[in-house]
Amino acid sequence: MLRFLEDELLELSHLGLLREVAGARPDLVDVASNDYLGYAREPVSRATLLECEAEPGAGASRLIFGTTEAHLALESELAEWVSLESSLLFSSGYAANLGLIQAVCGPGDVVVSDALNHASIIDGSRLSRARVEVVRHRDPAEVNRVLGAGGFRRAFVLTESYFSMDGDRADLAALREICDRHSAALFVDEAHALGVFGPEGGGLCREAGITPDALVGTLGKAVGVQGAFVAGSSTLTRWLWNRARSLVFSTGSSPLLARLTLGHVRRARRDDAARSRLAAAASALRDQLTAGGVILTQESAGPIIPVLLGDNARALRAAEALRVAGFRAQAIRPPTVPEGSARVRITVSAGLDDATLARLGACLIRACAE
Repeated sequence: MLRFLEDELLELSHLGLLREVAGARPDLVDVASNDYLGYAREPVSRATLLECEAEPGAGASRLIFGTTEAHLALESELAEWVSLESSLLFSSGYAANLGLIQAVCGPGDVVVSDALNHASIIDGSRLSRARVEVVRHRDPAEVNRVLGAGGFRRAFVLTESYFSMDGDRADLAALREICDRHSAALFVDEAHALGVFGPEGGGLCREAGITPDALVGTLGKAVGVQGAFVAGSSTLTRWLWNRARSLVFSTGSSPLLARLTLGHVRRARRDDAARSRLAAAASALRDQLTAGGVILTQESAGPIIPVLLGDNARALRAAEALRVAGFRAQAIRPPTVPEGSARVRITVSAGLDDATLARLGACLIRACAE
């Protein structure tokens, strides 16, 4: 009955959109992952594991049996890190956005969503059954227009703070002011900003001096482990505890992993040296690429460097050229990005040395010229 999938896969291949499983390649330099501070590839010592003193499995959902002191300690630390009252752990950033939006928004409400928001925000909005208004990327005036038109019970503005495929920032201060003017709630996904920007790496909301009504952060990027959280008021997290389906019906995360993550979060909070190195490395590579005529997305900054190639096949050829040169980078194609905007997405890590970055830049310049 599923033989039709073979034809569908063949069509994806013809369009240059087929994805295949990529095996581990330790011989390649990683410029594709989101390991911004370089923590994810560090081995965990036996001594560290013994210090964690926690069980490997939660055994059940958080509501039934799966909550431990390790979870509570991590949630307290995370809330303090992002300067919000409370936080709640989820298994992934996808599950966090799905659970948050589905639990809080509903029929009669309007969700105002940036055109380049992550798939998890899009899917959570659909599941909420609220009316979804997609607005132009990074356009506060368009958000203001939609909210000013009325015709809804409650309003929610959803945005990433640092966009994962374009490497640019939302104007969080403007969005907060617009939301306050229209009595709308502001939900901010800080997945790619947490650990990288702001005081203690606490994200772009902290850097902008604004308080979102809900904040989603992930632990598998700069923190270098796994999982995610939603932070906000204690009222919000109590509601999510009762109504976020991706939390209620999932086994709790590993208590052992929660203990390990707590150490990573505390390290990230004080690791200004790695953040400074990351900023300098990203800036140097961006300058080299721009001087070499490589086209980057407008307004991109920081460790996400999207090299625009437009055509799917061209993006695949550039990624292959980098692989041959010893780098693992990813060709990003629709539906992850809009049609005609295929790219190679480079992510810089604080662990990359200057010589490696210069070699990467030279390889990219050659690949884009072909």
